[in-house]
Amino acid sequence: MAQRRKPQPPNIVLILADNLGWGELGCYGGGVLRGAPTPRIDRLAAEGLRLTNFNVESDCVPTRSALMTGRHPIRTGALQSVPAGLPQGIIPWEITIAQLLSARGYATAIHGKWHLGDRAGRFPTDRGFDEWYGIPRTTNESMFTASPGYDPRIVPLPRVMEGRRGRPARNVAVYDLDMRRRIDSDLVARARSFMRRQVKAAKPFFAYVPLTQLHYPTLPHRDFAGKTGAGDFADSLAEMDHRVGQILDEMDSLKITSDSLVIFASDNGPEFRRPWRGTAGPWTGTYHTAMEGGLRAPLLIRWPGRVPAGGVSNEIVHVTDLYPTLARAAGTGVPPDRPVDGVDQLDFFRGKQSRSRREGFVFYIKNEPRAVKWRNWKMHLVWEAEPNAGANHLESPVIFNLLQDPKEETDVHAVSSWVRTPMRRMIHAFQESLKAHPPIPPGAPDDYVPGSARTRKARKP
Repeated sequence: MAQRRKPQPPNIVLILADNLGWGELGCYGGGVLRGAPTPRIDRLAAEGLRLTNFNVESDCVPTRSALMTGRHPIRTGALQSVPAGLPQGIIPWEITIAQLLSARGYATAIHGKWHLGDRAGRFPTDRGFDEWYGIPRTTNESMFTASPGYDPRIVPLPRVMEGRRGRPARNVAVYDLDMRRRIDSDLVARARSFMRRQVKAAKPFFAYVPLTQLHYPTLPHRDFAGKTGAGDFADSLAEMDHRVGQILDEMDSLKITSDSLVIFASDNGPEFRRPWRGTAGPWTGTYHTAMEGGLRAPLLIRWPGRVPAGGVSNEIVHVTDLYPTLARAAGTGVPPDRPVDGVDQLDFFRGKQSRSRREGFVFYIKNEPRAVKWRNWKMHLVWEAEPNAGANHLESPVIFNLLQDPKEETDVHAVSSWVRTPMRRMIHAFQESLKAHPPIPPGAPDDYVPGSARTRKARKP
């Protein structure tokens, strides 16, 4: 009698947009209102689950750290973007989702923006990825060479890099404004090639595609320049929709759509710099703030036959949740030797339970607690409605009912002060966890191991 073959774990395709606000896509109320229909991404939303209360960290680095480790950045020390040449990223002790999936037998690749380490030992191919093509830091560096007075002897030329596991990563191109227009086309072409190779090898794969759009300078590929008639931002939005469509079409061509879990998300709220300013739709604020416009981002999930099509949910989900959820979908678990802040949402995503397994979370910017979300309420400990507007540390926190007041305009502290109790409990529990498992300091060396004798000695007064 022939033995039944063990089911192969799903391919995982994770597409992460950069600075894409909640209100940009058609399926979130944008699209034509932003000058650019987004039919491919809208169709993806219709084929799976669309979340309206998916929450991220304050900006690029902390969200990417949370995504890769399932841990809040206050734990990992990856608190903010820093310039080239300074210590940055996550230390080797952290275990990335790519490492978990690689150990499970997945082929792993990143084509796009890393932003979690820009030197040997911290490149993606040192952190569980088999191959990488993209940028180590961020897209605004593409403006360096066009900036008056720029001196490459002081600040190195920004580069596009390429790497393979077990080999040194290398520079392959200058990341200038011309390359900025072309890079997402290159990223998607390489991601498609990676998928083709893994299908031919009959190997499950994890394709992480962190695109550079819509980060400033928001400039479209030459093929899309002028396409919408609504300016560079709309042209770039149209390009991003096209790039996502190219990936989905490749999956159809390879006949792997039904065997693949696809996630499309953004790393934070919209860009706030003009002329590239984005929109968070009904929410107030942008990234670098604790406003809902900074916390909420798009998230779409498609897994045919497993995630019901056409679903929409306002249940709270956090970016850290993707770590244990993807691990379980792949048939593996999370590291037991450290706090993992994410919760497994697989049953919720698959419609096996109607509610998220998360009721809320504590929100930090850098090392400061700024706000707490719990159910339909939000409590601000520090008020900063716009980036760099000045943080007002509140003597008495303000509380908003987000269903009744999505703009966060009317403090209901006086009439709903009871919600302070569960929120304060959350803060207390999280801070107790930080005491029990002290955070990794920003800039920690590669050999830093939390809780080791070396670490304890360093903390001794």
